[in-house]
Amino acid sequence: MAVAAAPGAMGALLASRVRVAAACCAPLGPRWRPPGSFTGPGVGWAISVRGWTPAAGGATLRRGYSSELKTEDELRVRYLEEENRGADLKERVKMNSSEVGPFVSKIRTVINEIANLPVPTIAAIDGLALGGGLELALACDIRVAASSAKMGLVETKLAIIPGGGGTQRLPRAIGMSLAKELIFSARVLDGQEAKAVGLISHVLEQNQEGDAAYRKALDLAREFLPQGPVAMRVAKLAINQGMEVDLVTGLAIEEACYAQTIPTKDRLEGLLAFKEKRSPRYKGE
Repeated sequence: MAVAAAPGAMGALLASRVRVAAACCAPLGPRWRPPGSFTGPGVGWAISVRGWTPAAGGATLRRGYSSELKTEDELRVRYLEEENRGADLKERVKMNSSEVGPFVSKIRTVINEIANLPVPTIAAIDGLALGGGLELALACDIRVAASSAKMGLVETKLAIIPGGGGTQRLPRAIGMSLAKELIFSARVLDGQEAKAVGLISHVLEQNQEGDAAYRKALDLAREFLPQGPVAMRVAKLAINQGMEVDLVTGLAIEEACYAQTIPTKDRLEGLLAFKEKRSPRYKGE
């Protein structure tokens, strides 16, 4: 799955050219709903999914998740794209104070749903990621960007603060002191600067098509896809939960997650494939 640009949180600034590639190494479940589109005062964006179709009574994923790699469209990478509009500051001026809370809550919910996806997610920043755009990227497991990209949490310029998780996820990504500096100053970083502070994992020179970061995200997704789906899901769970607790508790979480892989058919398939010197054919079972 890949997610395109989210608008700046609270309508601060349009964040464009942000995509999220999620390597779907594990089924999301028959009833999983991607964060859907919504509209309202100051909201000019929607999320849709290529390869996903709403069904009567709910949303279902049409395709299964095999370990067979065929075309790019079957990389188990789903592509969510936005309508080419962002939150409009002129509309925000017209909003009543009572409308602001629900507006921000909807944005926060969407970003949290991306953060809680059970599969690896990669944010590809090829242009602007300001305000909510960066908050969306911070909700992903990995971030890559073009050197010409611009990113920052700039809300304090508008006398507000990040409201889509930025005050919590940025310190966890780059450390408290530096996160405070960036939020207090509303500083905007380019790709090289973001790489230097550890905000992104890879920085690329932009190509003529303007999608260098997205192409890198697809390359990373291809690296993730051959691995065992259950293992990928519980590895992400172990890391995410372990980072919020002390080491002893974290090791207990790892042990519990490891135990989930022991009875799987995929574990036996991995051992058999190793013995037979072939690539494993995992099914997420």
